[in-house]
Amino acid sequence: MTVQNIVTVGAGQAAAVAARNLRRQGYDGRIRLIGDEPHLPYQRPPLSKEFLAGADTEDSLWILPPTWVTDHDVDIVTGTTVVRVDAMSRRVELEGGAAVQADAVLFATGGAPRTLAVPGPRPELVHYLRTLDDARRLASALRPGRRLAIVGAGFIGLELAATATALGVDVTVLESVPVPLARVLGPAMAAAVCRLHREAGVDLRTGMRINGIRTTSAGVLIDVDGSGPVEADAVVIGIGITPNTAVAEASGLHTDDGIVVDAAGRTAVSNIFAAGDVARRYSPRAGRHIRPEHFDNASRQGVAVANTMLGRDTISDDAPWFWSDQYGRNLQFVGAATGDPVVRGDVDAGEFTGFYLEGTTVRGAFAMDCGADITAARELLDRAVDVDALLDEGTDLWDLVYADIDEEAQVTR
Repeated sequence: MTVQNIVTVGAGQAAAVAARNLRRQGYDGRIRLIGDEPHLPYQRPPLSKEFLAGADTEDSLWILPPTWVTDHDVDIVTGTTVVRVDAMSRRVELEGGAAVQADAVLFATGGAPRTLAVPGPRPELVHYLRTLDDARRLASALRPGRRLAIVGAGFIGLELAATATALGVDVTVLESVPVPLARVLGPAMAAAVCRLHREAGVDLRTGMRINGIRTTSAGVLIDVDGSGPVEADAVVIGIGITPNTAVAEASGLHTDDGIVVDAAGRTAVSNIFAAGDVARRYSPRAGRHIRPEHFDNASRQGVAVANTMLGRDTISDDAPWFWSDQYGRNLQFVGAATGDPVVRGDVDAGEFTGFYLEGTTVRGAFAMDCGADITAARELLDRAVDVDALLDEGTDLWDLVYADIDEEAQVTR
């Protein structure tokens, strides 16, 4: 079947990158992105950092600048909700009764924040940070001397804590686990991130059990088990996201903590695909279905699924990579936090790379202000290394990369 009309359900990172790659690959059929937000596709990572701090404008967020959209004849339909896709005919049904026809449909519906019930007379004091409109509302609460409580110490919560602290806000972070980010980074590396925040003046409280949150005429009260209430002028709930699968479920697609797809982004239904935070994709690297939630993954899947829709199957199975900027420091992670971490550099000085090893095999790396190490670490993943050389700051990590390649070449000669 010749694909002449592609519709994306969702108009975020994965959808926008897919559209851009379709045009780059020479596809000249119709492309229509349908999103429920009233904005062009935009980048989410700056929302908790540069945009919230006032350093970036909205125009800097657009993934597809308006001139590009016009020049490349891409239709972007904003403020419109898709309610169902007829999987057999690929008829995309919109709220209000209208419908559009497609030859291929890409589900890129992303995720939505997990919410908490917060009773009280001032719901405007309760914030989430997922969308551009969320960031606009929150920015008005971040004024010097104000008190901000953040529930959840994941990367978004901690990025927000860093941004708010730099703006002169008094920040308290409440986290249920003993060491925030330990599940992602392992206890040792996560502890270094926590120390960074405490040294900056954030009241980071771990092992906290929250019994309830409510607003009052004066602000927000958070009832914490075993201690007095935490008072704040506003609260941000940052306890993760859930994949937006409602439209997929209404369309009869297979979902399981996301829309289940193969390694190339296909669902079980012909010419229906999924990418980004909503896609639970089979990973040959992991040997199972996974659903990473980060910008790089959405971008890479957008490129790959565009190729797949054009009949050139492409698998996006790079090792997970993400970054975060906090207090002027750059944090990066690649791979998996499995095995025992060994440290290259100075943890106390905040310039180091932790390599996660199983025996002498590199499985992952976390770096603080050592981004160049991560570039080399990507190439070292799943390779055995000389551990002493790895930890010696006098060793150029690329020598280890090339040494391994040279050894492989010697074997094949």
